[in-house]
Amino acid sequence: MVALTKGRYLSLGFVFLVYCTTCTKSKGATGDILPDSLPSVPGTLPHFLKEPEDSYIIKSNPIKLLCRAVPALQIFFKCNGEWVHQNEHVSREYMDQNTGLKVREVLINVSRQQVEDFHGPEDYWCLCVAWSHLGTSKSRKATVHIAYLRKNFEQDPQGKEVPIKGMIVLHCRPPEGVPTAEVEWLKNEELVSSLTDDNIDTRADHNLIINEARLSDSGNYTCLASNIVAKRRSATATVVVFVNGGWSLWTEWSPCNVPCGRGVQKRSRTCTNPAPLNGGAFCQGMSVQKITCNVLCPIDGGWEKWSEWTACSVQCERQRRRECNNPPPRHRGIMCEGPSNATENCTGGMCMDGSNDVALYSGLGSGVIVVAVLVVAVMLYRRSQSNYGVDVIDSSALTGGSPLLLNSSLQPELTVGRTYSSPICFKDSIDNKELFDPLPDNKVKVQSSFMVSLGVADRAEYHAPKGHPPETFPRGLNRDYSNSTVERRSTKKGLLTPNGPPLTPTKDQMRTTGVFGHLGGRLVVPNTGVSLLVPHGAITEDTSWEMCMVINQGESSFQTEEGCEILLGPEVTYGPRGLDLSSPVAMTIAHCAEVDTENWNIQLKRKTQDNSWEEVMSVEDESTFCYCLMDSSSCHLLLDQPGSYALVGEPLTQAAVKRLKLAVFGSMGATPMHYSLRVYCVDDTPYAFQGVVATETSRGGQLLEEPKMLPFRGNTFSLQVYIQDVPQFLWSIKPFTTCQEFSFSQVWCSNQKPLHCAFSLERNSPTTTQLSCKISVRQVKGHEQILQVYTSVAESKKESVPFFTQTDCTVTSQAGPKAFKIPLSIRQRICATFDTANAKGKDWQLLAQKLHLDRNLSYFLKQQSPSAVILSLWEARHQDTGDLDSLASALEEIGKIHSKSTAAKSQEDPESDLVHHLGTGSPGNPVCGMGELTQS
Repeated sequence: MVALTKGRYLSLGFVFLVYCTTCTKSKGATGDILPDSLPSVPGTLPHFLKEPEDSYIIKSNPIKLLCRAVPALQIFFKCNGEWVHQNEHVSREYMDQNTGLKVREVLINVSRQQVEDFHGPEDYWCLCVAWSHLGTSKSRKATVHIAYLRKNFEQDPQGKEVPIKGMIVLHCRPPEGVPTAEVEWLKNEELVSSLTDDNIDTRADHNLIINEARLSDSGNYTCLASNIVAKRRSATATVVVFVNGGWSLWTEWSPCNVPCGRGVQKRSRTCTNPAPLNGGAFCQGMSVQKITCNVLCPIDGGWEKWSEWTACSVQCERQRRRECNNPPPRHRGIMCEGPSNATENCTGGMCMDGSNDVALYSGLGSGVIVVAVLVVAVMLYRRSQSNYGVDVIDSSALTGGSPLLLNSSLQPELTVGRTYSSPICFKDSIDNKELFDPLPDNKVKVQSSFMVSLGVADRAEYHAPKGHPPETFPRGLNRDYSNSTVERRSTKKGLLTPNGPPLTPTKDQMRTTGVFGHLGGRLVVPNTGVSLLVPHGAITEDTSWEMCMVINQGESSFQTEEGCEILLGPEVTYGPRGLDLSSPVAMTIAHCAEVDTENWNIQLKRKTQDNSWEEVMSVEDESTFCYCLMDSSSCHLLLDQPGSYALVGEPLTQAAVKRLKLAVFGSMGATPMHYSLRVYCVDDTPYAFQGVVATETSRGGQLLEEPKMLPFRGNTFSLQVYIQDVPQFLWSIKPFTTCQEFSFSQVWCSNQKPLHCAFSLERNSPTTTQLSCKISVRQVKGHEQILQVYTSVAESKKESVPFFTQTDCTVTSQAGPKAFKIPLSIRQRICATFDTANAKGKDWQLLAQKLHLDRNLSYFLKQQSPSAVILSLWEARHQDTGDLDSLASALEEIGKIHSKSTAAKSQEDPESDLVHHLGTGSPGNPVCGMGELTQS
């Protein structure tokens, strides 16, 4: 044991051993227990029970650093790389009651002077080194700082007058100190906490935000900064929440103040809805309104003249009448007094004999009977004439009407110089004039596009064959119907699809076209994240189509239901409507959703002919007529039918997130002393950002900071934008404009339209040429993003900074093999290998699995070549990468799994040859507009 101990000491070095021996003897001379008397634990290095801790020196009071270890012969401190003298150590040892071992404890003092006198690359530090028979152990480093707290705040809160329900933002920057001061807010000397009031937000940057000001929020606010040294109070900021007065409802009009004639009516209102408080403005306008009134005076009725006497009756009486109409009583006037009828005897008392009455009555009865017979005869005659007239009209319609009225299914004869086999989309009607003239006879077959996508009646004038009168369309037979009829005559299959509006370009559309044949190709709308891939073989041989892809830039036609559904990407239309394809096309649309099935229900919708939207499928469901693959930023669709499509999201929980892109632009203001900052918040898709680019290009704005992404949660809370750290001695900003706000619905339902707010700054001096500040964009109870602005402001007009655009946007369509990354020969060999199952289990399902496309396999099953459709989807998904590594790796893995030997692999499995060709082949020329935006 002694020999082993000596060997250990020798290994520490001669100088080290001499120093420790000297220390040990020194301690023994002072009466301490010698190291030899300490018990030891064989095979155990010293273990620290207590290590020195980071400390702060407050004022001039030294701090104590303590170490405790077992088993240990000695413990020494080392500070800043130098050993502390033995005389500065205070040591003691005692027995551990649990283990029976002696514990050694050492303590040193560190003074303020020692820390101040130290100058080194790092803070003042100390550690412990403990010795035992087996070696040494080191403790952690403990740093020592001089604690302090400055007196003056870097920024004191400023008093504000805020209207009720307005936002209150109080800024505070505590004094410099070590350790960093913690900040609390006091209102009227009472602590303010966001834990007890959801309306209050105490920010990590020490600011205090009250989202909606209440009357109770008025008071004196103080920023309290404190650390272990002291507490400091800022200047008191007085916040006054005022209420502007509002008028109550008008009272009813009072009755007219005169019983008859011209008078006055009035009504009143009070400034009590609400009443002005805390210096709020009094209501503007009149509290009393007066109008003139006319109360009509009563007019008593007056008798007209008596009428003439009637003939003498059988009763020997005659009568006369008069009316109370001269004038008639009005406006509560009195009716005429007296009788309105008068009767008198007309024979002077002598009347005719009663036998004459019988003859009179007999004559009257005969007359009545004759009149009744005549009335019945007239009615029968008119009925017979009416029935005859109907028969005549019907027969004339059968014998002499328009041919179109005889048979509504008869189609008009349209004379065109030649028949085209594929519709063509046009950008301008002037360019299409040659298509409407008779064409020379040749062997090329192309179907005229105006019959499918542009409308027959709007683009051409048709003439009937010679000898026939010109035909007209009957009322109710629309042009779309006539177009579809003509197309069915010109092609083998009907070209009218049941969904989608005609592809008529407007000024609010981004549009690209390309002519494609049997080899297929690709269409791209630059810098929008939207593309269309037409696979090889989708168009029959000896046929070509000019295909269109359009993005609607106008007001979105998609209408939300109760505000719960939002657009996640642009509305995209492809066509023409009569497109006849043998395999689906692959459309890619960029979106702005954080894809999460627990929080989102994302659906693909299509526009019908009546401009309403119908659901095609949910992206999580399986369908045999459509395929949808969601990536983090794009959606890849396999579509059989042309039409207008949109990706729509319905949030299931408040944790649903859509991405926003934030950008800040600057430009000179109305005068050389003014400068404007504009902050944009837009859905995070390349297409949506294009609107910002177009707007700022027209304004000559400069992009001042690289755009950043902000996750925006569907938690119904608003988005706040506020400007900070504007140098007050160089720039000034209008009061109460440093913070602006978008409501939740404005941001959530923006539907790809950019939102922006502006901050107007004014230079205090013409010599000021630099502007630096921060713009914070945050969602209440959500995420926050900082845009740092640092720019040079000059009075002379400067060229705008280039925006983030695609590096090469000259190619918007490519036709033939150069549009695809997979060479045509390799594609054909893959399809031949995997379309039919073999004994080794290699089929298209395995290919889909290895390419991570093994979802909704029932869709691939119904395709004529499942492998070809899988490869089309792979092409659409990997169009940005430009390499074939993932496809080559998948084929190589399939070959390794199913090959039994190297010879068998080379003879039976084509994967090795495919992998070799894919590894050496060129990916082809990329198509513009689908990559990430890069700064030019």
